[in-house]
Amino acid sequence: MSVREKIDEALKSAQKAREAERVSTLRLVRAAIQADDIARRGEGRAEASDADILQILARMVKQREESATAFEAGKRPELAAKERAEIAVIREFMPRQMDEAEIRAAAAAAIGETGASGMRDMGKVIGRLKEQYAGQMDFSKASGIVKSLLG
Repeated sequence: MSVREKIDEALKSAQKAREAERVSTLRLVRAAIQADDIARRGEGRAEASDADILQILARMVKQREESATAFEAGKRPELAAKERAEIAVIREFMPRQMDEAEIRAAAAAAIGETGASGMRDMGKVIGRLKEQYAGQMDFSKASGIVKSLLG
């Protein structure tokens, strides 16, 4: 079952169970996927694949984490809690996130596979990591690790 189908099934079951917050979050996820599909259609590309959907989900999680941090700084804990609840729902459809040691090992392997030798090859390495580990790693962390390994 594709990620898109899992989201649709979860939305149906949340609607039947009358879980308003969950339904709201799942509708936001579907809207983001549909927006991406529409943009792709305009460019003449096929609809979003599972890897593309995982990138959309990762982007949504990152946005909500930033919002929750901002709400906490602004002394709005109820809004921060809402953002964190949305993060929990979105993460249900994402693979387990890699820890720093796993990211370091994957980066070292990608450097070996691409034959990267210096900072100018960083794009190749990050591209390879995005192909293999979409939705599984925080690429801002991975970027720092790749820099340290190549530098």
